[in-house]
Amino acid sequence: MNNLNDLFVHFVRDMYYAEKQILKTLPKMARKADSEQLAAAFESHREETEGHIENLEKVFEILDLKPRGVTCDAILGILEEGKEIMEEAGDKDTRDAGMIAAAQAVEHYEINRYGTLVAWAKRLGMNDAARLLQANLDQEYAADEKLSKLAEGSLNKQAA
Repeated sequence: MNNLNDLFVHFVRDMYYAEKQILKTLPKMARKADSEQLAAAFESHREETEGHIENLEKVFEILDLKPRGVTCDAILGILEEGKEIMEEAGDKDTRDAGMIAAAQAVEHYEINRYGTLVAWAKRLGMNDAARLLQANLDQEYAADEKLSKLAEGSLNKQAA
């Protein structure tokens, strides 16, 4: 990586890999959720994640590159932590609270990366790519907010 464009391509590939891993994990989280609202939130975000992947594929088209990911160790670690919570939490309410925390760790990683990618796309004059990445970023913020409302509304209280 020798310039901002190279970094941009690397991070797009990173997010493509991350979104594919998240897409595989969300149905498992939905099945493990005790709260119907939480299960629905995970299922809804699964559908959004499919759209995120499509947007990233459009960014690859703009870059005239074949869509491919690069292993994202950060997301693998975050997802592994969520898997441990799903397996080790004996109480269903505690598991739901833990899964929200794990899901928000994923959202915060995505918010960080998409925010960076939007800024870089703008700096590189890739306005169409910036719009696609901004759409993903907006949905990640909304998903994080939805999870916070579920946690603060009732699920953390039930786990306590």
